[in-house]
Amino acid sequence: MIDLNSLTITSARKKLDAREFSAVDLAQAYLNEIKKKNGELNAYLEIYDDVLEQAKTADDLIAQGKSYPLLGIPLAIKDVILVRGKKVTASSKILENYFASYDATVIEKLKKQGAIFLGRTNIDEFAMGGSTENSAFGVTKNPHDTRRVAGGSSGGSIVAVASNLALGALGSDTGGSVREPAAFCGIVGMKPTYGRVSRSGLIAMGSSLDCIGPATKTVEDAEIIYNTIRGSDILDSTTISEETYPKPPLKKELIIGVPWDLVNGEGIDREVKENFAQTIKKFKTFGFNIKDISFKNLDMALAVYYIIMPAEASTNLSRFDGMRYGLHKDGKNLLEDYMLTRGLDFGKEVRRRILLGTYVLSVGYYDAYYGRAQIIRNMLKKEFTEAFKNVDLIATPTAPSVAWKIGEKSNPLSAYLADIFTITANIVGVPAISLPSGFIEVEGKKLPLGIQFMASHGAENLLFEAGKKFEALNN
Repeated sequence: MIDLNSLTITSARKKLDAREFSAVDLAQAYLNEIKKKNGELNAYLEIYDDVLEQAKTADDLIAQGKSYPLLGIPLAIKDVILVRGKKVTASSKILENYFASYDATVIEKLKKQGAIFLGRTNIDEFAMGGSTENSAFGVTKNPHDTRRVAGGSSGGSIVAVASNLALGALGSDTGGSVREPAAFCGIVGMKPTYGRVSRSGLIAMGSSLDCIGPATKTVEDAEIIYNTIRGSDILDSTTISEETYPKPPLKKELIIGVPWDLVNGEGIDREVKENFAQTIKKFKTFGFNIKDISFKNLDMALAVYYIIMPAEASTNLSRFDGMRYGLHKDGKNLLEDYMLTRGLDFGKEVRRRILLGTYVLSVGYYDAYYGRAQIIRNMLKKEFTEAFKNVDLIATPTAPSVAWKIGEKSNPLSAYLADIFTITANIVGVPAISLPSGFIEVEGKKLPLGIQFMASHGAENLLFEAGKKFEALNN
C-alpha cells in the first residue's frame, strides 16, 4: 500500500527512483482514491482514459535510468488549461464539447518531464468566482466540511491535492484563484510574477491579471512545479526573461512588512485576525524582522480589480459566440443566434461580469471607470515598489474568513469581498504564496486558515525560502 497521506512530490520522486513502487502503482493508487471520493467532492470533471498508459511510459523512462523532478508524478489540471486531444470546457455549457487542438506551453513543459495528467478539475465558470459554486457542472465541496465551499476559482485542483486525489495540480490565479482555495483547504497555493509563466493555452479571463500557478502539499513541491513551468515563451508576448527581474540574494534575516490597517479593518473575522497575529509572532520567534507598513491607496484595490477584471473578461469572452466551436443555438437570424447562444449557455455570474465590463468600457464611462482604475493601478504599483525597498515580504491573511457554507453568499458583493487580500498581487503583478497557518473549530469541524506572503517582482525565491523555514520550524 502506498501511503498517500504522507506522500509529497519530493518523497515520491525518491521512491520511484528507488523502485519502491512504480509509476503505474502510484497512478493506480490515485485512481482508486478518486473512485472513492470524487462522487462526493466533485473535484474532477473528467478522468483521462490514458492515465495508466502515461504511467507505463514513465516507468519505461525510469527503467532507462532517467530521473526528472516530475517524472511519473500524477497531477490534476484546471479546466481552463489546454491539453491536446482532451476536452476543455472552462466549466461552461458554451464549451461543453470543445476539444483542445494544441497543448498549453505549461503542459508541453510538464510532458517533457514525464508528468502524468490524471484529469481536468472543476472551476467557477471561466474562472469567475471564489467558491467553485459558479460551475455549470456542480459545486466542488471542501474536504474538511462538505457543507462548505472549496474556494475558487481553482477549487477542483486544490481539493484534488488536499484530498489525496492528486500529488500536485495546476490552477490559474486572476485575483486569488489558487491562493484563496488553498487557504480554505489547508494546502500551499502560489501565484508567480506576472509574465514568469506562459499563458499560451490558458483560456483567458483577465489578460493583464491571469497567472498559472501550482497547488501542492508543501512549499518545496510548489517550487518544483514552478521551476518546471516558468520561462519566457515566443507564443506569449507578455512573458519575461530571467534578466527582467533578477533574483534577489537570500538573507539570514528577512524583513516582513505587515499592513496592520488593512488586516485590522472591517469585514475580517476575529479568529482570522487572531490566527494571523499569532503566526506573525511565530515568524518573529523564528528570527524574521517584522515591520509595520501602510499604503495610501490599498483601500481602493478591490474596486480597481472589479473594474479592470470584468473589462478584460468581457473583451476576452466576446470570442465565444457559438459560430466556430462550442454549443450553438439557432435563431431567426445571426443576431438572434448570438443572443440565444450567449444568453443561454453562459451562466449568471459570467453574464453579470460581461455586462459590467462592457459598461465600464463604453463611450462616456471609459474615462470615469476603466481609465481611472488604471491610474490608481499605476499608483499602487509605485507604492509597492517603494515598500519593497524597505521590506522583503509583505504578509496578510489569505482570506478574511474560513470557507463559507455552500449557498451562504447569495449576494455577489459579499463573495467579491473575500478577495480583499489576494487581488493586490495580481493588480501590481508581484508573486504571492498562501501557506497553511492553522485551524479553527466551527460547528464541530476543524477549518483551515492561510497566511499570504507577497514579494517583489521576480523574488519567488524569497517566498519559497520563507515558506520552507516556516514549515520546518512549525512542524
